Amino acid sequence: MYDRSDTIRRDLSSIFQAGLDRVNPYSMVTNAVSLEGNTLQIKTEDLSLCIDLTPYSRILLIGAGKATAPMARAFEDILGDRLSDGLICVKEGHSEPLQRVQIREASHPVPDVRGIDAAQEIMSLARQADAETLVINCVSGGGSALLPSPFSAGGIDLNLEDKQKTTNALLRCGATIQEINCVRKHISAIKGGRLLQLLAPARSLNFILSDVIGDELSSISSGMTAADPSTYGLALSILRRYGVTEAVPKAVIQLLQLGQAEEVPETLKPGEEALTCADNILIGTNRQALLAAGNQAKALGYNVQFLSSQIGGEARHVGRFLADVAKDMVVNDLFMPKPACLIVGGETVVTLKGDGKGGRNQEMALAFLEAMQSWTAGQDRAGFLAASTDGNDGPTDAAGAFADAIALKHSGATAVAIGEALDNNDAYHFYQSIEGLLKTGPTNTNVCDIQVLLVV
Repeated sequence: MYDRSDTIRRDLSSIFQAGLDRVNPYSMVTNAVSLEGNTLQIKTEDLSLCIDLTPYSRILLIGAGKATAPMARAFEDILGDRLSDGLICVKEGHSEPLQRVQIREASHPVPDVRGIDAAQEIMSLARQADAETLVINCVSGGGSALLPSPFSAGGIDLNLEDKQKTTNALLRCGATIQEINCVRKHISAIKGGRLLQLLAPARSLNFILSDVIGDELSSISSGMTAADPSTYGLALSILRRYGVTEAVPKAVIQLLQLGQAEEVPETLKPGEEALTCADNILIGTNRQALLAAGNQAKALGYNVQFLSSQIGGEARHVGRFLADVAKDMVVNDLFMPKPACLIVGGETVVTLKGDGKGGRNQEMALAFLEAMQSWTAGQDRAGFLAASTDGNDGPTDAAGAFADAIALKHSGATAVAIGEALDNNDAYHFYQSIEGLLKTGPTNTNVCDIQVLLVV
């Protein structure tokens, strides 16, 4: 029984790793960008650009996000001594050795003072850029938390504590990343296209790795170089919808209300002149990772089906739904021929009600495992892995977790029942006790999550 389950777990890991390998940030940049004489050539699935470097006396690199260090290293290798200088901010532990670009580390997902200092440095560099400066901007998921720059307007001066309390409230209530970033943009001096306003009239090439469902540029790292269609009024409505207005500092509410009354400046809107100086270039997405994972599954002999790259909602609900799909595949031979591999991507949320530790993928896997308990047969014929491509699922050192016959076998020896761990949002400690976590370490990439379901 467990020989088959061991094979399923190995295959799950192999399929997930193939998805990770496809979105390696260094490779994605070097595959898309090359230097031919004085011309920087950029070619992606969606565009082709040739940038003549002759008019520029200086090339500056800036950026923020979990994947920014390998992106910056790629540009150092491509541009060599043409790259004048630069500065990026990454999540603590996600650094790489760089020669010309300075690195700052900061906290994620809740911002800290190191992030504020890094934001001030990057904003200072942006203000110094002129028409003879070409700016290479590397953006990936995590940039919102890593570059906090509290906004001051209308006589209200926000501070780090205001940002921290607002971020914590939004993370706990189950808001989507798009909703969280809508609020972040309107209380920031650098997000919502405001970095682009600081850079103008410098030309900027903004290389973006998406960690947002639908790859909406205005939401990735809160759209520092993209037009923002959202408003102060929408930000206020999000806080009200989730019932967190009392948990958010009064100064934040006051600023949003002033914005709604058009008494403080809005974020960058479509059609504004600063946008003419920028190219936003999407170089990596969840879809690319899923396709690579699928190719690996086919190589291992599985029939592959992609469910979606845009799965959202409550993590535990998605886990239970996928467990029901797996049961039908095992018991009723529905959906697709076996051996079968169903691949899913996106980013779910967790509404915190307990005081445990975990992440959305661990909670999804635990909900799958709870449903799997009730199967009367076929538990050894299915396996499920939910994992984050950045290697950190929630505030933990695990990328995700497995739900399979191995996990069920060991769960009987734990002091805490599966349902009790779910109720307390404590998937991490449950899975840690049965050695069911997937730990990759920081991957230095970030394109949402990958879930893989195997049935043999």
